[in-house]
Amino acid sequence: MTGRPQIQTRKRAAMKQLYRTVAASLGVLMTTFLVSAQAKETIVKFKVEGQTIVATMVTPDDVAKSPVVLMLHGFTGSRNEWSSDAVKEGLFGRAAPVLAKNGIASLRIDFRGSGESDGKFEDMTVETETTDAQAALDFLSTNDSVDGKRISLMGMSLGGAVTTAVAGRTKTPLKSVVLWNPGINLPAAFISIFGEKQMAEAVKAGDNVYPAKRLGDGKDIPLKGRFFESLYAVQPAGEISRYKGPLFLAVGTRDNIVFPQPALAKSLLSYHDGPEELWTESVDHGFGVERSAETVDKLISATVAFLKSNGQ
Repeated sequence: MTGRPQIQTRKRAAMKQLYRTVAASLGVLMTTFLVSAQAKETIVKFKVEGQTIVATMVTPDDVAKSPVVLMLHGFTGSRNEWSSDAVKEGLFGRAAPVLAKNGIASLRIDFRGSGESDGKFEDMTVETETTDAQAALDFLSTNDSVDGKRISLMGMSLGGAVTTAVAGRTKTPLKSVVLWNPGINLPAAFISIFGEKQMAEAVKAGDNVYPAKRLGDGKDIPLKGRFFESLYAVQPAGEISRYKGPLFLAVGTRDNIVFPQPALAKSLLSYHDGPEELWTESVDHGFGVERSAETVDKLISATVAFLKSNGQ
């Protein structure tokens, strides 16, 4: 009778030790804990141009070298993506355990200047985010906890536009690409956010900070002119034309930021030469996240099915 608590204590200690490892050369392990019976969550860090990026890695418990998906968040977001009362863990935070349950690991990062990563948001451009994403691919390619030869790339909103750039430029082999309501015509999308007058002024600001205000709620979003220039320099259609692998494109037909849909989505797909799937629902830019998790869960299920059918 007295021996059982001691055995249980030793087991718990052994489990804690099992989930604490030394960081890989490109990342620093901070905290590891179970997020479900099928998944383990680890906070990792790696460097980009001397600055630290913070990320969350979720790995399946029962897969030694699992395939992995790199998740890239949208404008003003962070690595868990859009959250609400209905989806408190965020779009990516909700997707990660589902992926793990299906044997797929994930790494979701905070771009520099966002979330917990180093840097100032005002210094961010589409190109800096592309650099961050490539560094994350490099991290995954050399990480012993996942299969560096089975990496997929996934992006939401502006992170989707960044995903097209990375997919088109990277030398890292990708198993597949997933786009959730991606930016397709970036200048038009940001005109819907800031208006024509601010866009015209901001693009002339160069290295100076432009005091942009978001239409609707008037939120201050100060950004340097270089960000606005980058919106014209990165063309998602041209970027995705260089990627020949499987592509999953999910859009909301009532999106008021990236619109009209599905016309824009079909236009983007016309530049892609490879297997592809277009998924549509009558929802907004956040896939109805502010109202309920219903469409979000349908989207996650469709994404998992696509990944598994394409080698993940």
